[in-house]
Amino acid sequence: MGWALFALLAALVGTGLILARMPRPIWELVGAALLLGAAGYAWQGNPMLGGDPRKPTDSALKFDNDLANLRNAFSGPDNKSGPWITMSDGLARQGDYENASNALVSGLKAHPDNANLWVALGNMLIYKAEGAVSPAAAYSYEQAIRLAPDNLAAPYFYGLALAQSGQYDAARKLWAALYARVPQDSPLHADLEANLSRLDRVLAGQPAMQP
Repeated sequence: MGWALFALLAALVGTGLILARMPRPIWELVGAALLLGAAGYAWQGNPMLGGDPRKPTDSALKFDNDLANLRNAFSGPDNKSGPWITMSDGLARQGDYENASNALVSGLKAHPDNANLWVALGNMLIYKAEGAVSPAAAYSYEQAIRLAPDNLAAPYFYGLALAQSGQYDAARKLWAALYARVPQDSPLHADLEANLSRLDRVLAGQPAMQP
């Protein structure tokens, strides 16, 4: 029901922008805000957090197109990583995380210094491990951070993966550092503020969804 309402909201916003003939930068800003909202909704509903009645068998992560779009919004145009990530995403949508990861590894053999490929690999390895932050996934995110210290995607998705796997202290540390350097008028700043608040509640032993 929540995703249906979100889709309806996105459709209404898109229709409004078309009728108003808004310029492309406005489209990009609104699109980023909607995608961040989707990412926040996905994290709030994670079955590993307190107060969620779902069974542990539902905890395996499935490929999320909204998060993939958010990752692409972070990275921007990148002709080196784009083809490999598109191929990987296509395989992941079929549930083939093994070959989806292999496609990104092949891309990294051709472009080992591409931070966007490392972020995508980290995300895909999370899917492959059913939500667990494997050493290989952690290494991928850390490589992305090392290669592109100003990159926002790596610490954001690394923090998201840690939070979803129950490593709340580590997630908070990453997101707090990212929050400190994101402009206050950015949609990401508000999203991180909400996520940090939820983490603080979890760490304090309170329900994550408590207002």
